[in-house]
Amino acid sequence: MLISFGHGEGQQSQALVRAFVIWKAVLLLVVAGSSLGGPPYDTSTTLMSPRALDFNESALDLGTKLTRWDAIYFVQNARRGYLFEQEWAFGSGMPFLISTVIRALAYLGFESAGQWESLVGTCIAHASHLLSVLVLHRLGLKICKDPKTSFVAALLHIVSPAGIFLSAPYQESTFALLCFVGYLLLAKGCLGHSRSIRKDAAIVSSGIVFGLATLFRSNGLLSGVSFAVFALAELHRLVTTSMSLVNIRRLAALGVGGLSVAMGYLVPQTIAYQTFCTEPSVTVTLRPWCQKTLPSIYTFVQEKYWNVGLFRYWTPGNIPLFFLAAPMLFLMMRSGLAALRPRRDMMPEARSAAAVTHQAPQNLSLFVGAMALSQVILTTLAITTYHIQIITRIASAYPVWYWWLAGQLGQKSTAKFGGGVVVYMVMYATIQGALFASFLPPA
Repeated sequence: MLISFGHGEGQQSQALVRAFVIWKAVLLLVVAGSSLGGPPYDTSTTLMSPRALDFNESALDLGTKLTRWDAIYFVQNARRGYLFEQEWAFGSGMPFLISTVIRALAYLGFESAGQWESLVGTCIAHASHLLSVLVLHRLGLKICKDPKTSFVAALLHIVSPAGIFLSAPYQESTFALLCFVGYLLLAKGCLGHSRSIRKDAAIVSSGIVFGLATLFRSNGLLSGVSFAVFALAELHRLVTTSMSLVNIRRLAALGVGGLSVAMGYLVPQTIAYQTFCTEPSVTVTLRPWCQKTLPSIYTFVQEKYWNVGLFRYWTPGNIPLFFLAAPMLFLMMRSGLAALRPRRDMMPEARSAAAVTHQAPQNLSLFVGAMALSQVILTTLAITTYHIQIITRIASAYPVWYWWLAGQLGQKSTAKFGGGVVVYMVMYATIQGALFASFLPPA
């Protein structure tokens, strides 16, 4: 078999790389083949090109064909920075990363002439997705202690319903990579018995990484749930057991880590406030959001320009989108609730660790429970507040449902259900790729 389940971590990593290459080749062929149906529905991408106005796209111009929908904003913001108010709805992480690579290439003597942003963004997305697959595999080995579950979960991330969004100049793949790295660092800091300075440094580092993730997607703030949960547990320890310096230092590390997550959201908001609300050039009436008690350009433009808000998406015209998102909503909510009600058969480590100590499986349950809670909160927000269809792509950065589905595939009683979900994922991502490349919804 080209892709097989190996016994060693190295063998599994090689198999994951092979699977990644095959799947990406399939998706890129779908994208290239979308040209056979004629020109795209929308010509926004070609209008961005510095070349002469030519609305015909080559099937091999994958960078252009992948720059659709929100990707246009990321590429344009990377090219000339934020210009219009509504552009602040999109995280600054991806534009900054693209522009940094472009500047590095220019320093090396490669001038882009405004043509490379889409290609660079596409390369960043592919590299981030591959790395996120490998990091999720490593994270699974640490949390699940089961090579097969970890391997299958990483394979599921490859064929995630996010599909082409993990290949296009979008923030999804880099956001997932940073989230997985953040959880891996947090696991190294919080799990186990020792409370060394190195472990506390890992906790702070995880907060910084999560803060960077929040620069890409605002729902990165939900990673702060893990810091809050462990901080509450630490406070309980201080009150009930020992007010030792080691425990106080651990609580401080969790606090700094949590604040670092928040900074990923607050820093761009502060920059926007200084740009629109305090500059001397602002002589007209201030924008409404500037005068709020807690001014946030992000929440304002999401509400004003994209009609994001509580139950605003609950309209008859959006019913088909709710049906489209239903499978992913079910997977996210079902797996999240299952992890919040841990059973001995959910996490293999709980069985082995319980035989040694009580603390290790307890910490593990707390860790997975916190991850699951953030996943459930995200799903609830998607149902009540977000544009419902984006759940298929933003779910890609949440490990719990991958592990849960891998567990379903590994049991005879649920293997058929799990196989059906995988078929759905592959079909959804493939069809989505063709529609996305043709500038057709859903997006």
